[in-house]
Amino acid sequence: MQPQYRSYAQQVPQRSPHAANQRRGGIGPMMSSGPHPSVPLTQTQIAQQQQAQAHAHELARRRSRKPTDKNIPEGVEDSIVDQESVHRYKALRAVERDLDATITRKRLDVSDACNRHNGKLSKTLRIWITNTVEDQAWQSTGLNVDTFDFTSNMEASFRVKIEARLLDDDESVSEQLQVNKGRVSSTVLPKDGEVANKLEDYHNIPSDPVTSLSCRFSHFFKSISVDFERSRFRIGVGQNVEWKRPEAASKGQSVNSTTSASDFDEFTFKRNGDENMNIMINLCRHESPERYQLSPELAEVVDMSEGTQQEAVAALWEYIRFWNLQEDEEKRNFRCDELLKKIVGRGDIGYIPMLNEYVTQHLRPLPPISLPYTIRVDKDFHKDPQATVYDVQVLVDDPLRSTLQPLINNSQYASMLKDVTVLDEQLARLIQAIAVSKAKHSFFLSLSEDPATFVKSWLSSQRRDLEVILGDAAKGGGDDLAADEWRRGGASSVWATQNARESVNVLLSRQR
Repeated sequence: MQPQYRSYAQQVPQRSPHAANQRRGGIGPMMSSGPHPSVPLTQTQIAQQQQAQAHAHELARRRSRKPTDKNIPEGVEDSIVDQESVHRYKALRAVERDLDATITRKRLDVSDACNRHNGKLSKTLRIWITNTVEDQAWQSTGLNVDTFDFTSNMEASFRVKIEARLLDDDESVSEQLQVNKGRVSSTVLPKDGEVANKLEDYHNIPSDPVTSLSCRFSHFFKSISVDFERSRFRIGVGQNVEWKRPEAASKGQSVNSTTSASDFDEFTFKRNGDENMNIMINLCRHESPERYQLSPELAEVVDMSEGTQQEAVAALWEYIRFWNLQEDEEKRNFRCDELLKKIVGRGDIGYIPMLNEYVTQHLRPLPPISLPYTIRVDKDFHKDPQATVYDVQVLVDDPLRSTLQPLINNSQYASMLKDVTVLDEQLARLIQAIAVSKAKHSFFLSLSEDPATFVKSWLSSQRRDLEVILGDAAKGGGDDLAADEWRRGGASSVWATQNARESVNVLLSRQR
């Protein structure tokens, strides 16, 4: 009896509402998954491919046969005249292993320290600011009555010089008491009444400051600008002064010209004016990697107000680990406390792969270092000129890192490793020759002590090997050396069979 099924009305097929020439959305036609026809290779390409495979096979065969054992065989000291040489060799091998392990560990430690540590040290950059004047009213001696020109085209002007030098550690300590009053932080500005207290004898300024080529004044800043106070007596006196670090050398500009334009220890500018005025010198830092000012929310968590993005991310991760905020099941998530909620800004769960994005939202550019200065053009000041001195903390590369870096990237290290590899190969061949000589010595020594027993044992061993080669080991045979099949030679013996010949050839080829 056949089962009864309920009959349903069949749906009438309909055409798509799209026009005939209108492209439909969705996935387009796909290529078949079957094998695609490939361009046949020519005979030359096939020959080259076969030659490359043969060469690679030959190199692999040579590598597999290359001796690598550098341990001297046991019992060699009983067969040579100088037995102490074996002990000296073993002692040298132990020293070599310890030395290789120590060198490798030290290289890894130095490389890890150079890669993880930013290699920056904080040092003091001392800045002297002074000015000279020209053609001021108190400097003029009147007109020359012997000339026909009774007008004076000379206009009063002043020249401001900003000079900097990087202090050594011992020099900073010895002069700390002398410039304690004139020391200014990179972020704290003095009041207007304190400028006079930050003056130092102008004669203490070094005439030729000694600075290294890698620590010039311009290397620490990417721009220098001077803002003038607006004057009520002169028009145009308040023109601003600005210097920016040039970009990398372009195609039409040489590298030497770019380097010379951005390397200096003294910044000087000249302007017209015959009255005292206040200026503000702004120094924008040039640091690599760039340091930022952290927001109050992030600074409260990582416990620092300035730092690089990598340092802020690492400190944030340490905070999560210290308070055990990482989830147990989903390791990529962490729970947010009240402080982290201000940083993440959404929900109670944060994501560890997004730590960079969380930190980036709370980074602000560092404010420029602002140094106030009063330009003095009066006669009383220039009778005994004094310079305004500021100490600014800057970051310099660790000299120890520059010393260790050549040790890691030493080009002679690779050539030395090649020489060591060649010596190791020679040593391995010598050890192999010693092992062969030791085997020969043991063979002839056993033969000389008891020839009959040695030959009997040797023939029994050879017969067992032949049985294994021919596949007749299951038939037995024992140690009976009088059997005709083992003693009989000629073309009809078991030694002349095809299996024995092939097996012997295989054994001999392995010994090459």
